[in-house]
Amino acid sequence: MFIATLIAADTLSQADISRAEDALSDAGVEPLGERWIEAQKAADLRFEDDLDAARAALTGTFDGIDAICQVERDRVRKLLVADMDSTMITVECLDELADYAGFKDEVSAITERAMRGELDFAEALRERVSLLKDMESEIVTRCHEERVGLSPGSVALVGTMKAHGARCLLVSGGFRLFADRVAADIGFDRAMANILDIEDGRLTGTVSDPIVDADAKLAALREEREAMKLAEKDVLAIGDGANDLSIIREAGLGVAYRGKPKLREAADACLDHADLSALLYAQGYPRSEWMRG
Repeated sequence: MFIATLIAADTLSQADISRAEDALSDAGVEPLGERWIEAQKAADLRFEDDLDAARAALTGTFDGIDAICQVERDRVRKLLVADMDSTMITVECLDELADYAGFKDEVSAITERAMRGELDFAEALRERVSLLKDMESEIVTRCHEERVGLSPGSVALVGTMKAHGARCLLVSGGFRLFADRVAADIGFDRAMANILDIEDGRLTGTVSDPIVDADAKLAALREEREAMKLAEKDVLAIGDGANDLSIIREAGLGVAYRGKPKLREAADACLDHADLSALLYAQGYPRSEWMRG
């Protein structure tokens, strides 16, 4: 049995549910009943087949409403693997650092192309970091305090999954100087990210090898999954750009969060409207069961 979980950024109505049922029927998928998870916010629609047709029919179909289609018995995930920049936090840290150095427009343009998969990630990272040469390292702390905001729903998502026995891993193509703080603020069990080279209190304009790229993220996912003796279906992965393609494809449920086109094509679900707490509704948790920081 499959479920399509409808999650509204604002309000989910009975009319919205009926429209979704009609969309499934038009795609040759027979709806088999509905159940509210949270009144006026999230609801499940059950169906027997076909999962791909249901996803195609419901993804991006309704303004203000996201749909996550999956196998019902597999909905509760035991490992969360999440990107950081523009996913668990609201900014791209490298772009914000570049702003202090006066290079934000140049760096942001490279970041956008890299996240779309148009540039080699490692080369793009080194090019951007080189522009930060001689910046005082304490700017990183200032940047974190002044610019980095946690994405809505991030703390509830991680806290609730951990309360139900899941392990949560933050994997970032950004920097440890940010990722360690973000992981602690949100509650992740582990964080991995790149290391900015520092000498005499200043950034050298280089980043240490090995680079945390898509392959490194995938290796980390597999390491955690194997250590926990989990199956692919037990893993939830979320990200926004091309550097997250590997974890999205490997996970039982791969989610594109405000995702770039290549990631959206590969993902099992897209979150375009609701915040990260949508992934709790997708696992069947009503708000009364959420953990809050």
